Amino acid sequence: MVLSAPPKQITAALACHPAPVRRRLLQIRALIYAVAAETEGVGVLTETLKWGEPAYLTASGSGTTIRLGATRAAPDRCAVFVNCQTSLIDGFRAQFGDLFGYEGNRALLIPATGRLPAVPLSLCLRAALTYHQQKKTAATRQG
Repeated sequence: MVLSAPPKQITAALACHPAPVRRRLLQIRALIYAVAAETEGVGVLTETLKWGEPAYLTASGSGTTIRLGATRAAPDRCAVFVNCQTSLIDGFRAQFGDLFGYEGNRALLIPATGRLPAVPLSLCLRAALTYHQQKKTAATRQG
């Protein structure tokens, strides 16, 4: 899969971050698209801005929105935001411990430099991209 350049509004939003954060966020963007392409049921992604940050939504409705940015508390690290009403961050914390930083129940924090933890991050992204699909499957099993 060849990933196209981000839309102008995404590029403009990323330009607000220091170069190391911007480069890492672009790596995470590429990983989001790669995971979506290889995950059954996700389908096409919509790339847009939400709250001034790049956001990725599944057209199929299989997942929750993923946003990319940084937090006020950690502007030198990259944040992968998910809906705070989900159990995703708690699950990531239980599974990966201190491999990532966390901000409450809304964000994974990833260093802007050094090696990207691509495999564990891919698992987190897949969980977000299939969150609603997994909830439906679990409800069907229970019912």
